[in-house]
Amino acid sequence: MPQGLIRHNRILSIIGDIMKVSAPPDIGKTGPATHLHDLAVIQDPAGISSLAQVIKIDRNEVSLQAFSGTKGFSTQSSVHFLGKPMQVIYSGNILGRVFNGSGRPMDGGAELADDPKVPIGGPSVNPMRRVLASKMIRTDVPMIDVFNCLVESQKIPIFSVSGEPYNPFLARIGIQADADIVIFAGLGLIFDDYHFFRTAFEDAGVFARTVMYCNLASDPIVERLLVPDLALAVAEKFAVEEGKRVLVLMTDMTAYADAMKEVGISMERVPSNRGYMGDLYSQLARRYEKATDFQGVGSVTILTVTTMPGDDITHPVPDNTGYITEGQFYLHNGVIDPFGSLSRLKQHVIGKVTREDHAQIMNTMIRFYSSAQDAKQKQAMAFELSPFDLKLLKFGDLFRQRFMDINLSLALEDALNLCWQTLAECFEPQELLMKQSLIEKYFPKQMTRQDYGEVATQ
Repeated sequence: MPQGLIRHNRILSIIGDIMKVSAPPDIGKTGPATHLHDLAVIQDPAGISSLAQVIKIDRNEVSLQAFSGTKGFSTQSSVHFLGKPMQVIYSGNILGRVFNGSGRPMDGGAELADDPKVPIGGPSVNPMRRVLASKMIRTDVPMIDVFNCLVESQKIPIFSVSGEPYNPFLARIGIQADADIVIFAGLGLIFDDYHFFRTAFEDAGVFARTVMYCNLASDPIVERLLVPDLALAVAEKFAVEEGKRVLVLMTDMTAYADAMKEVGISMERVPSNRGYMGDLYSQLARRYEKATDFQGVGSVTILTVTTMPGDDITHPVPDNTGYITEGQFYLHNGVIDPFGSLSRLKQHVIGKVTREDHAQIMNTMIRFYSSAQDAKQKQAMAFELSPFDLKLLKFGDLFRQRFMDINLSLALEDALNLCWQTLAECFEPQELLMKQSLIEKYFPKQMTRQDYGEVATQ
């Protein structure tokens, strides 16, 4: 008998949004006629029905997570398995659309029920088959493009805390990034944040190349767990089948991890660290490892927000994330912290696909800013400052004003030129300790003395 026609009526328990049902095997089989992550339909004699997903199989007992919750259901309900995993709509019609955590349109547009669908949650690309990252994604954010480049196929989080403007910053990157397709995944968003992202993409004129999957804070927890898989499945299809450079934005991965924790507690699983389950690392890695550069076609780049409760970098979510990703952007006090941020793939593009002076100017600017911080501490402790310390203090002020404001928008070449201009306003050429050929080529001539050789000999 087709599996979809078999109804299982023995409901063992209902705990929270988890329903446990006894599902004896078909004749000649040794286990339930369903698989992990398959879909099922729960129906109650009162006429209530809900889609659910198989999240655990223990011999003949199957645990289901109801998408819309189990409120209104009783042990008199029945379950029949659909024999297929969750699928997401994939076609050109999804561009400029907004979907909920179940993959259904939530923007009032056409349902797209007849459009092709693809399964979610497939395996990641074999690392041995991936192309080495070698292309830069320009964001026009100086603290990223100049000091910690975002590279195609990179997976990198924005570490921040509640109250910081990480959502507006993430939206700006999505608007300004030179990607072909932007896929946004909202996890546990309040309505104001959802409205902000949608309005920001529409007002910037980039909504036609954007797809949004949003789980609101009032939506079922299980849909929050599906949103990353929906977004990444579509991203892979755009990259492989259409050769697109896809940027996936997700916020907030801590809300995603909290949803996994809540489901684990409902299933009476033993927690590992601060209530999180022992598979937190592997579950996060499974999503982050979808970032890849496919040979001969497109790429998937993942940029997420990970909030740190209490600004604690050792919290299980940011701690595990740091072992998976290739660096992080640290958003602190409204700016990207140049010392807490790191892009481990930037060396693949700096000086190779960017201007020849990029590496030296980046290192010199950070070196002087670090020294400026030391000079600022000396000033705060009332130590006597040298003339060079005063130059450093001026440089530090200019660096913060011209580069660290996350609302700044500068093309990479303009930002590099501004770096040279800032150095010229504060220091003499011989104080830079940079390659002479670069100084002669890029140092603003109007800022030097008439005879640079005279300066070098003094």
